Amino acid sequence: MAPIPRLKPYGGPALLSYGFRPFFLLGSILAGLEVLAWLPMFYGELSVTTLFSPRDWHVHELLFGYVPAIVTGFLLTAIPNWTGRLPLQGRPLLVLVLVWLAGRFAVTFSTGIGWIGVAVVDCAFLVLVAAAAAREIVAGKNWRNLRIVALVSLLAAGNLAFHVEAHVEGIALYASRLGIAVVIMLIMVVGGRIVPSFTRNWLVQHAPGRLPAPFGRFDVACLGLSAAGLVLWVVEPAGALAGAALIVAATLNVARLVRWAGDRTFADRLVLILHVGYAFVPLGFLLAGLAALGLGAPSAGIHAWTAGAIGIMTLAVMSRASLGHTGRPLAASPVLQAIYATVIIAAVVRISAALHPEWNDVLLHLAAVAWAAAFLGFAALYAPLLCRSKRPAVRAVG
Repeated sequence: MAPIPRLKPYGGPALLSYGFRPFFLLGSILAGLEVLAWLPMFYGELSVTTLFSPRDWHVHELLFGYVPAIVTGFLLTAIPNWTGRLPLQGRPLLVLVLVWLAGRFAVTFSTGIGWIGVAVVDCAFLVLVAAAAAREIVAGKNWRNLRIVALVSLLAAGNLAFHVEAHVEGIALYASRLGIAVVIMLIMVVGGRIVPSFTRNWLVQHAPGRLPAPFGRFDVACLGLSAAGLVLWVVEPAGALAGAALIVAATLNVARLVRWAGDRTFADRLVLILHVGYAFVPLGFLLAGLAALGLGAPSAGIHAWTAGAIGIMTLAVMSRASLGHTGRPLAASPVLQAIYATVIIAAVVRISAALHPEWNDVLLHLAAVAWAAAFLGFAALYAPLLCRSKRPAVRAVG
């Protein structure tokens, strides 16, 4: 049978031809610039007219600014593959981009807007994304992926809670932990699909032998117990029960990662970086568990999850998806490998700053520079690719 185009005819800007293009580009720019602004804000050298404290602004723009952009780019690209339906492009995609940008402006310059107006503008984006994703998944009868929509909806609820808690309490502690927990669960769910899948595909072609274990009861148990540990951590991050649950989750996630045969992928950096990024998930559970037992700094686990798991996994997914969906070879160039190395350095140094407060100032600056270099480097490297037209891919059926 004749191939079916996966894109409808489109003559507008290439940047708006597929969801990953604008959101990966703008999200990576935000991630780099945000940390460069936050450090001077933290030290009182830069003042921004936001209602949030410097700490809350930094946390919010990572969890509810950057992450939703990358999640949206991923979903708008993956859902057509899951459902066989046409992707969002052109004017509807532009509307989503503008709503996301409006949220970033409103949060940063919220003093003149008021907290309720800011919350409405900012929270609208994730609500629209969840609704659009649910509509496509239901229309395509791809029921199993509704769990991802549920997590996106929970992230939207966490964003609203962040605004309310920051206004009422002056600092958003519970909502920050909720946002981190939801994103880590997203990484565990999505990562549990793509990491072993990409690993298997590469090994079958290049290194026959031991393959990743298929998804099974162990994975279900790992996800369930990890979710329970995260719930305890969100409610009360200190205490024996939370500590024990988090350490159990760390052990299970190490075992899960080992089952994916990442030790056999050193020759392919695009696959290897997925395993490296996921390794920060159990590290975060371990450090958070030790902190709950009074054996470490709470921020060490938080930054293993945020700078490590979130930072590395999102860069890994963005770089691979951008190459694959623009028809480029799936290979990490030397520059891209340097970007991977830089974001790993940023994560390790940021965790070290939490564990060694006597070196805090130097390590914070080093981590911020490395993080900004990684994400702005990605934006510079991929901007020509994301903004350039490509002949639509086709899928043979029948």
